[in-house]
Parts: sequence; C-alpha cells; structure tokens
Amino acid sequence: MAEEIAYQRCINPDCAATYAVSEILFGCARCGDLLDVVYDWDRAALPRRLEEFEAAWTRRHDPLAFSGVWRFRALLPFVDPKHVVTIGEGQTLLRPSERVARYVGLKPGRLFLQYEGLNPSGSFKDNGMTACLSHANMVGAIRAACASTGNTSASLALFCAAAGWPSPIVFVGSGKIAYGKLSQALEYGALTLQIVGDFDDAMRQVQAAAKRLKLYLANSLNPFRLEGQKAIMYRVLEALRWEVPDWIVVPGGNLGNASAFGKAWHELRELGLVDRVPRLAIINAAGANTLYALYEQHGLRWNGGRPDMALVQRYYEQLDRERRRANTVASAIEINRPVNLKKALRALDVCDGVVREVTDQAILDAKAQVGAGGLGCEPASAAAVAGVKKLVSEQVIEPDDRVVCILTGHLLKDPIATVAYHGTDQKQFDAVLGKRGVRRATFANRPVVVANDLDEILRAIQLYALR
Repeated sequence: MAEEIAYQRCINPDCAATYAVSEILFGCARCGDLLDVVYDWDRAALPRRLEEFEAAWTRRHDPLAFSGVWRFRALLPFVDPKHVVTIGEGQTLLRPSERVARYVGLKPGRLFLQYEGLNPSGSFKDNGMTACLSHANMVGAIRAACASTGNTSASLALFCAAAGWPSPIVFVGSGKIAYGKLSQALEYGALTLQIVGDFDDAMRQVQAAAKRLKLYLANSLNPFRLEGQKAIMYRVLEALRWEVPDWIVVPGGNLGNASAFGKAWHELRELGLVDRVPRLAIINAAGANTLYALYEQHGLRWNGGRPDMALVQRYYEQLDRERRRANTVASAIEINRPVNLKKALRALDVCDGVVREVTDQAILDAKAQVGAGGLGCEPASAAAVAGVKKLVSEQVIEPDDRVVCILTGHLLKDPIATVAYHGTDQKQFDAVLGKRGVRRATFANRPVVVANDLDEILRAIQLYALR
C-alpha cells in the first residue's frame, strides 16, 4: 500500500524527478537537490475530522496507537505497519506557562510550551528517528550513520540498541557536543568518531562515508525523518483540542523541524483538515545565524522553489574567507550550513514566517525562566522563548496571540551550561559562558554555602527560604 500512494520527489521544480519509497536516496540522483516524501492521498483512508485520531487513545496496548508519531500514521503512510520501529516515542505534553508568558510579554493563557524532552532519548529527534529507521527496516538497510551536535546521535544510538540493530556510526565535531548527549551515544553502543572540525565538517564527511560504505544516513537530509517530525504539530493540535494556534516558534539549527512543520501544515490545509495555518518563527542563535542573515538581511526567499542559491554560495564563501565558525552555547543549533535551508524557506513561505537571532545571554535568561516555571530544557530550546520575547517587543507577535514554543530537548542534555549559569564558580562561568559573550546570570539560583553546623544551617534556611 505504501508503494502505491507514496513516492519521493525532488523539490526543485525544474527537475521534479520522482523515485519509489523503496529507494535509498539522500538527494536527487538527477540534480542533487533535496527530496520530499509525497503522497497520492487515499481520501477514503483519511479522517474527515482531526478529532477522529482520538480513537487511538483507547488502544494503548497497541504499540502503533501508543506512539505519538504512529497513531497519526494516516498522515504519513509511506511504510507498512509491519516495518515500523517504535520505542514509545512522542509521549510529550503541551503545557501553558504563566511565568514565561509574563516574561515574554504575552497575556495569561496565551503561551504554551511543547516539551519534547519527554521523548525516550530526551529530545524531539525520536519523532524523526522512528520514521527513518522504519524506512530503513522496510528497505533492508544494514547499518545507520549520522553527523550530530548530540541529539541525533543519542536518538539513533538508542533506537538501534533497543531494536537490536548493529551499532550505528556517529560523527561529531571535536569539543562541539554537550556531555549529556555524548554520554548517551557512548552508553548505547554507538561507534563515535570525533572529527577535528565542527558539525558542518562532520556532516560533509558522513555523507561521503555513507556513499562509499552504503550506510543508511539518519540525518534530516533524509526525507523520511522529517515525516516523523511532522507529528509534533499533530500533537500540538491535539493538545489544543484541534484549534490552530497563531504562532509556532522553533529554534533553527539544521532546520529539519521548521521544514517538517511547514510540510505538516501545508498537507493539513491541502486535505481540508484545517482552515488556516499558524505563522512560523524560526529563531537562530546569534553565533550561528545563517538563516537570519540570508532571509532577513539579504532577502533570500523560496521564490516558488527557485531561491537564489548563488546568494547562498556567496554567503558561505564569505564564512570561509572570514574563517567564521558557528559558536553558541546552544550546541544543538550550532550549525552554519543547514542542510534543510531550501525546505525551511518553503516552510516560511507556507506559514508567512519570520526569522530572528537571539544572543546567548538572552537564551540562558529565557532558559532560567522556563526552568523556574517547572520545565527544564536545553539551551537551544530556550532560543524559541527568547525569540518570542524579541518578537513581542517588536510588536510582530501581539500580547493576545496564542503562541506555541517548541522545547526541543531536556535540561540534562547540557547540565554544564546550567550549572555554570546558576553556580558560584566564576572560572567555570567564564570558561563555559563568558567566552560566548554571556556577562551575567540574570536569574541565577545560586547554591548557598553553609558550615556543617545545625545552627548555621537553620539560620541559612531562615534567611533564604523563609523570608
């Protein structure tokens, strides 16, 4: 059935080559551009209303219904259910936060945090990994590989270990991966190659190695991975009782999420399951701001599938001349050459989107506010919250708009940054944060040093906790 209604198609309208879903391709064989998974929808197999997906809630014993991705499989019908690889991904929540709403300047009840840190590997990547490894299972792939700033490698290694697959090969940049993420890849048995370089170097090398050794590439260059990430939007709708929010705000690194979200909303509108789409805001870290520079400063646009790639090439050449490497405390989005740039431009076109950059200072302050409100996220996640604050101050987002921020990863993905921000060790602060332009811990919750004496302890409690 999947072969009959799903296929791969080049996103370049001047090429538009098509390929079967059974082919293992990570770019168009004709022109080298990105591929989409496209459907000849079987309207009879689709729900007439999104509310019909709620029937899956009564079948929690069924692994496909339990999955927060595959319970929506009618909207990603590229694989036969017998090939699906699932470990219970997508058990996430959408939670309102009054504290963060006040911080960013929104009215009460208007800000929602979609917390993807509850996935098995602790990040949103599991939504895509279940989809791409299900495709790998369908086509009989032997061994998977990825380049990673951390979360992709953790997710891929976890899925391979849980499914009993051979250990994957993961490429990371030297000193460019948070320990919380690296520890996962190592613990789950991945062969981890630390490239002397950054993520962009690792991405280039893994593509070459995958081609030479016939490895299955699990990065978001893989169009099937983005199919799984569409499910984040379905769960947002589900949590909002199927009402479309005004804004989706997402961190921008390799731009897989933004690309997947734009595709999800385009398809939902095309199928008549929603009558409008939200606006999309993609937030770069200032130290890794390629999309912001190209979109907001240089005017790069989707242009009907024909963006000015000569402009992009000139920008990349400038990065090389200036030896400018991505540099941000938000390691998950520390990427200068996003592979999904063109798809993200399309998403911005579909969703009337905007792009902003935020400093590491703004990211860490926003992260502290998210944490004080009861959800712990990694720095990259907090870029979305910092972006909302900026957009509200610019009057692009109105105080009464209903806004959803995607928190992409768990707090413990990068505990070193958190401890450096809240801690008392100035040397650690300078080493971890100061070199990235962070000058103060605005909302620090510092530990209190107290003598090993009960009277002193009680005095400290009276002074700091019972004020």
